[in-house]
Formats: sequence, structure tokens, C-alpha cells
Amino acid sequence: MAQNGSNSTAAVDGVPHRLNSPRYSGSMTRRAHSFKRKNNNNNNEIELQINSPRSPLVPAEGSALKRNNLQHHHNHHVSHKEKRNKFGHWVFFLFCGVCLFLGLLKICATAWWFRSSVHSTSEYVQELSDSINNRNLMDQSSHGYAYREGASEAERTLKMVTTGMIDTQAGMAEESGTWSIPNYKNFTQCIDLPRNHKKLDAKTNGYILVNANGGLNQMRFGICDMVAVAKIMKATLVLPSLDHTSYWGDASGFKDLFEWKHFIETLKDDIQVVETLPPAYAEIEPFSKTPISWSKASYYKTEVLPLLKQHKVIYFTHSDSRLANNGIPSTIQKLRCRVNYRALKYSAPIEEFGNKLVSRMRQNENPYLALHLRYEKDMLAFTGCSHNLTAEEDDELRQMRYEVGHWKEKEINGTERRLTGGCPLTPRETSLLLRALGFPSQTRIYLVAGESYGRGSMKYLEDDFPNIFSHSSLSSKEELNPYKNHKNMLAGIDFIVALQSDIFLYTYDGNMAKAVQGHRRFENFKKTINPDKVNFVKLVDKLDEGKISWKKFSSKVKILHKDRIGAPYLRERGEFPKLEESFYANPMPGCICETRY
Repeated sequence: MAQNGSNSTAAVDGVPHRLNSPRYSGSMTRRAHSFKRKNNNNNNEIELQINSPRSPLVPAEGSALKRNNLQHHHNHHVSHKEKRNKFGHWVFFLFCGVCLFLGLLKICATAWWFRSSVHSTSEYVQELSDSINNRNLMDQSSHGYAYREGASEAERTLKMVTTGMIDTQAGMAEESGTWSIPNYKNFTQCIDLPRNHKKLDAKTNGYILVNANGGLNQMRFGICDMVAVAKIMKATLVLPSLDHTSYWGDASGFKDLFEWKHFIETLKDDIQVVETLPPAYAEIEPFSKTPISWSKASYYKTEVLPLLKQHKVIYFTHSDSRLANNGIPSTIQKLRCRVNYRALKYSAPIEEFGNKLVSRMRQNENPYLALHLRYEKDMLAFTGCSHNLTAEEDDELRQMRYEVGHWKEKEINGTERRLTGGCPLTPRETSLLLRALGFPSQTRIYLVAGESYGRGSMKYLEDDFPNIFSHSSLSSKEELNPYKNHKNMLAGIDFIVALQSDIFLYTYDGNMAKAVQGHRRFENFKKTINPDKVNFVKLVDKLDEGKISWKKFSSKVKILHKDRIGAPYLRERGEFPKLEESFYANPMPGCICETRY
């Protein structure tokens, strides 16, 4: 450092400047200024190095005044030189500062231009995509497909996905952490049979016939419970029959929905499952029984098992919610999970078609969000929710509620229910939630639901998020024909797409939401957003009333949901079984264990 410092020191009193000066280039040794001296014979210029040891002495006959003048001239010259050097330094520093300022200004301008260009490009791509959606013809030479006249919107959407025309800017969301996953370190599945488990006894206490009632996921839960009940009573389970009289009116049987041979094989070490009753028992009149809801294992051992031993064949008229969420032996809880996550595998056509739709949603390796928007007519009628609907639509829902005999509640205050979190979010509220959480408009969304009720109810959501797909829009008419009038099969397809999504968001805590979120927890806690509806709808009302800005609204929504993304926690108990968190929505404890190192 000392050497570098000396190299950059300016010359004063004739000391030559060194190389490496920031102000000069080339040879940096400087000569002192010359002066003229006259003698009697001629005028000649003598170059003297001031203060050099080789400089000649002043003639003796020169007066002191002359020497003083010479010294004064030299001092004045040096002083002037120092001032000029300082001025030069200031000019140099000023020049550097101006250059630095202009450089920073250019960088900022370039960044602003780049950001604007990206935004403009994104808007252009989106506008182009939207315009393509509305066009009736596509250039076959550039996209490899021309719409034939009269082609359906579903076919058009399918072709745009497979050709990569519909795309997203998912990276924008990834950068903001929107697609981040919960921390599930030190948690693992723990449902395997122990190595020393007892071999299944061939002796049986009787046969259980089951009518699995409700929709697909309600029937799924019921089947899991009935396998557990068969284990508790050491009974043989006959392949369950499915409900064909529910609202969905699906005639599909167990073999249509599930791989029935895989079901029997997977459970062979737990219980005996037979396809039909053996001939020796086929003529026996089954004893009909409706088990008490939310029962413990002791109920089946003390009250139901004696009936089974007496009649040999028992028929359970209902299977939904017939086993408690908590207070069940650990071995039985693990069995329920083995049934749900391993034995109940959807049939090959359903699995293959579901995986095909997953592939289409992941076109160009884009992430996607599965949205369970439970805003269908039957759900709104059942819950009594009619927020943002017309008076005529509200009357239609009330009429439907009275026509369905097994719906116990008839007169419902929809406004009060919404404020207590009992209503599905409307499509508009869902759009506000997604935007507030930071999802960009280009987010790919798979709609896990049927047709939304209400004229124009989907407009807000579709305007804000145009890349919304469903099994209908992603599939051709020919692909969907085998599933026509089979809503349970379509629900199975939706289940597969939702299970494999990067994020699952549900707007109502129904059976589909419970089934998907529970399975996602079991599969390494895939991100699942559980809206805080009670506080969220209050924020929406404040936003609509102008009492809160969008910036504050978005900030509060993010805070509300930072711990509602499907991270591990123990299942919540309740004062009553119906108020407890469902075992199938959160199989921990029971099927997910914390490992300690």
C-alpha cells in the first residue's frame, strides 16, 4: 500500500511524477519549467532543474535583490502549480461522479424498460391466448390443427393445451413463494403391518353386507369404516354395494369404480373379503341394522357382534360416519388408512384418464392449482346460502331444499350462516382470495366441481383467471362418452387430478375436500389451502364497503392464511364427534408419525 501511495503522489518542487497516476498515461516524468537569462554576448535559454544538486550557482556579481526576485518568481510558480493541480483533482472527481450518476441512471432505466417489456409481453401473450380462445379457426400450418366447423369449445381448449398455445407465467408466482410447500421434515407414513402380526384366522363370526350410501367420497369413507368394523368383529366382508338412489343417480358399481381384485388382495392379511355370499349363506335372510354414528369399537363388540353371531348375516343399511374419529385402537386406525390409501384404487380407465388430464394440466411443466369450488345447486340448497344470488334463484334453492326429504334443515338464515363460515365461497370471493394470496392471472386452475349455480356467477373468476380448465374443457366429446351419466366416475377422475396438483384449495369443507386434503397430508403434506372463511368474508365486506384498501386487504388475507397451508398438526378434537376434525381429513395421529433422531 505504501508503494502504491507513493506512485500516485503529485510532483512538487521538481520531483517527477510516477507511473500509475490515475490522471495521466504514457511517460509520467516531468521537467521543471525553464527560464531565460541574458548575458553580454547573446541571448540563450538555459534549462535549470530547480533544487537539483546539479543546478549551477547564481553568479556572485548578481545582487541580492536579483536572487530574491528569482526566488519569489519560483515560489509564485510553485503555488500556482499546486492550485492548478488541486483544481485538476476536483475536475477529475466531478467527472467521475457525473459518469457514476449517468451509469446508475442508465441501469435503472434499463431495468424499468425490461420490467415494462416483460409485463407488456405477458399481457400480449395473454391477449393472444384469449383471442385464440374466441376464434373459430386456427392456422393449421403454424399450429398443426385446424378447427373444423362446429367443433366444440372443449375440443378447442384441448388442442390449445396440447399444442402449448395456452401457457402461464408460473415463474412469477414461484418467485413470490406462492407455490412453496409446507415443512414436513421428521414426519412419515406409519401404516404397515408389524412384522410379528398374527396370521388371519380362517374362522369367521359371520358375513357383513354393506350399502355404501352417499356420493363417491362419502361411500369411500364408509367402506373404510366397514372394513375396520369387520376386523373388530372378526367377520367376513362381502364386496360392498354402492348407493344408486342419491342425488347423483349414478348406477356404477364397486367393480366399475375400484379395482376390486386389488382391494381383496391388499386386505388379505387383515380381513376376509369375498365377492358374494357363499351358497350356504345365500338363502339366509340378512338381519338389517343401522349402526349408531360415531361409535367406538366397544359398541360393535358388545351390541352388534352378538347379533352377527345369532343371524350369521347382517346388513348395514348405512355406512357413513359409523366409526368415531378418535378413541379407536391404533391398529384399527392404521387399517382404515391402508384401506383408504392402498386398497381403494380406482379402476384402470379412471386412473388412466385422470393421469391424462394431469399431463394436460402440466403442459410445458407448468404447475397448477386444483380448486374445489363447491358452488353447485345442490350444495347451495342444502346449506341455504344465496349470497349475491337473485331473489328468484334464492326461491328456487328453497324449493329444492323442501323437496329433498332427508335434508333436515328447511328454514335457514343464509346471511348468518355465511358470517359464521358455513357457506361455500362464491366465485367472486374465491377470485379475491386467490388474487390477495398473490396468484397471478395466468395461473392454471383445474376446477374440481360441477356446474356453478347462478346467472353469471363465474364471470368474476373467469375474468381474473382466464386459464380455468375442467374435465369437460380438457377432454373431447369422444373421451367423455364412457362417463356420461356416471358422476361418481367423473368425481374419481377429478379426485386424481386434485390429488396430484401442486396446490389444492377448497371453498367448502365437504367430503371431497376432506378426502383430498387427508390424502395429500398422507403424501408428504402437499400444499392445501384451507380458507379462514369466518374472517375472510368479513374482510370482503369491508373491502366492498370501502372501509379497507386493496393493499391492506391483501396483507391481512396473507396473514390469515400463512398457517393454513396443510402443514403437520395433530387432529383437532371437539366437544361432540360431529364437531371434531375428520379422521379422513387429517390422519395424524394414527397414520402419520413423527420420527425422532
